[in-house]
Amino acid sequence: QVQLVESGGGLVQAGGSLRLTCAASGRTFSNYGIAWFRQAPGKEREFVSSISWGGARRNYGESVKGRFTISRDNAVNSVYLQMNSLKPEDTAVYYCAADRQGSRAGVLSLQYDYWGQGTQVTVSS
Repeated sequence: QVQLVESGGGLVQAGGSLRLTCAASGRTFSNYGIAWFRQAPGKEREFVSSISWGGARRNYGESVKGRFTISRDNAVNSVYLQMNSLKPEDTAVYYCAADRQGSRAGVLSLQYDYWGQGTQVTVSS
């Protein structure tokens, strides 16, 4: 089992940047694929980005391609989401999630077994 804790959210102006961190507990963190999803008020949960256990596979949602970058450091049990050129429509609670099938970098929420509590990102216009 793995426990996930997100951090790095906050309030930023449009065009600004934030870096989110997903910190995980558990000795087998490096076996898991990790993803970021987000959910805005009144909207469905949306896929943002995912990375396979070794980082070889990375996927991005269409709305964040070219602006967000996912990375991981298995030595410190962490996955990062660098968010640049932020827009007001990026405002949401961001969640990280872990997939026991670490090789696939899935894009569907049902593929993920463990979830963090989320961190709020607010982008002002």
